Amino acid sequence: MQRQDQSRYCWRGGQHAQFARALLALVWLALTLAANPAAAQTTTTYSNSTPGTISEAATTCASPMVRNFTVAANAQISDVNIGVQFSHTYRGDIRATLVSPTGTVVNLITNAGTSADNLNVLFDDSAATSITAHTANDNTSAAPPYQRNFNPEGSLASFNGQGSVGTWQLTICDSLNGDSGTFTRSDLTLTTVPIAPSADLSLTKSVSNAAPAFGTSINYVLSVTNASGSALTATGVTVQDTLPAGFAFTGASGFGSYNSSTGVWTVGSIPPGTTRTLTISGTVTATAGATVTNIAEVSASSAFDFDSAPGNGAAGEDDYDSASFTVSGTRVAGTAPTLVCPVGSTVHDWDSVSWGAGSTSGSYALTAIGTMNFNIGLSGGAFLNNATYGGQSPTRQNVVTGGLTPAQFSIFQIADFTSQSGAITTTMTLPTAVPGAQFRVIDIDYAAGQFADRLTVTGSFNGAPVTPTLTNGISNYVIGNSAYGDVTSADGSANGNVVVTFSAPVDTISITYGSHSLAPADPGQQGAAIHDITFCRPTANLMIAKTSSVVSDPTNGTTDPKAIPGATMRYCLLVTNNGSGTATAVNVADALPAPTTFVPGSLRSGATCAGAATVEDDNASGADENDPFGASITGTTVAATALTLAPGTALAITFNVTIN
Repeated sequence: MQRQDQSRYCWRGGQHAQFARALLALVWLALTLAANPAAAQTTTTYSNSTPGTISEAATTCASPMVRNFTVAANAQISDVNIGVQFSHTYRGDIRATLVSPTGTVVNLITNAGTSADNLNVLFDDSAATSITAHTANDNTSAAPPYQRNFNPEGSLASFNGQGSVGTWQLTICDSLNGDSGTFTRSDLTLTTVPIAPSADLSLTKSVSNAAPAFGTSINYVLSVTNASGSALTATGVTVQDTLPAGFAFTGASGFGSYNSSTGVWTVGSIPPGTTRTLTISGTVTATAGATVTNIAEVSASSAFDFDSAPGNGAAGEDDYDSASFTVSGTRVAGTAPTLVCPVGSTVHDWDSVSWGAGSTSGSYALTAIGTMNFNIGLSGGAFLNNATYGGQSPTRQNVVTGGLTPAQFSIFQIADFTSQSGAITTTMTLPTAVPGAQFRVIDIDYAAGQFADRLTVTGSFNGAPVTPTLTNGISNYVIGNSAYGDVTSADGSANGNVVVTFSAPVDTISITYGSHSLAPADPGQQGAAIHDITFCRPTANLMIAKTSSVVSDPTNGTTDPKAIPGATMRYCLLVTNNGSGTATAVNVADALPAPTTFVPGSLRSGATCAGAATVEDDNASGADENDPFGASITGTTVAATALTLAPGTALAITFNVTIN
């Protein structure tokens, strides 16, 4: 296998959150020590020098080498360091982690060091340099002391606040072929303080039906228990249960309150020996074959819990649980929604436009819409050059056809990702919003041990998110705005098709293609094609509102004025473009009510009634007529004009009258 740099993004993505949690744990620890200065720290080192071979055959990343450290006494962690020594040519092959008894995992080293040999390092958060910068050979002299100090890729402070008792595990694996070595020694150093009074919270989660059909009503049941042996009542307890796509919330019942928008179950207090329970009801909206997983975790508590930390995302802790269901039934290709275009549509047809092999961008004129910019980006992998599919990717080809007869062209993207986190993102940027859009993505499927496709499509309108409807093929299932391949589809088959439909205004469309959890850690080549795109042509939708207010009257002045003879009233004409197209040559006319007289010089314009402050003279000429709006009065009719009114914008004209 050709050596290549390994992506570390999937290993390091949570470090900012880990740091925040670790900081909170340190603050809590500082307060505890301040309140109890007699709680002195204790530092203990545990060693393991059991030798063993490190190679791609003996210690794969699916079955790594494990070295255990057994801690009998329970105390609260305040600092963790670990020294690791082994010989191994080409250290860049190696990945190593430290796992606490509660299941918290910290990445020590992940394919760092490229061709350098051996490792003789003490991992310490307080070290000045990250292990990712270590490119020199290490010696094989006996440790400790260890030859060098580095901080790990993860944060060892993630363990702070946990209980020390149990088995700590160092895992080491060889992720590439061609080199091997021998484990020599590791020393785990734990700094602890005595356990403070605590509550022991645990969470369980279950689902009422593990194999529901599409449209079935199901329940999730959550229970939080404070162990009977706890010294404290836990107060301020909340549970984070963000409901997954594929499950539509209908209601909740039980103790406390649940907010389906935020996913927060507000539990409140839980005395020792007490269990609080919540039932969340909803309907299955995922397609047949989809597996939907719902995760819940205690997110806040007033009391220290020695074996878990609220909100740290550690699946091995007892305040964290999940429940899954797999939608039953025979999968059939879904029926896509009908795209309704009030003033017609424009089709971007790949048969009639050009695309240079290997290009990652292009601009295309769309009739009645303007110029669309089409851009493709890749992370965590490389585009491939495959003659069967038109040469260097991305490329325009008609081999992967999605069952279309005769074969039609599409933009094909084939890549070799280095990890499950690799992705290709295609962005379509429109010059103005369109009322809707629809297109087909071809070949979203699966091959065991090779790849497992995931397609996610998002949109936006004036910066606000717009969610499309995805319609599945036989080789994939849909959850929310993502499609997951789980069956193989041939190049010329429609089984891998996914139809994407935007039924609301959108000006930017983003298509992300990559892998889901069934993919191997290092996927093989995989590809998908984006077929023709139908855009609804933009149309303006103008709405007008007229409001009035009393400014003053001869009796009360401006204090609580009334609409009596002699009073001054202010009117506002507000025209809003709620459509997706730009309105041009907008003209508004408003006849004054019979018992009123226009107040000269009172015309103002702006984008809102409250913000109408631009002075407009009373005639229909001059520079004030397009700054950007115009206003005038002729006889007893007030007029307003705008050369253009873009989607989501408004024209406001205010003026005063006197009641006769």
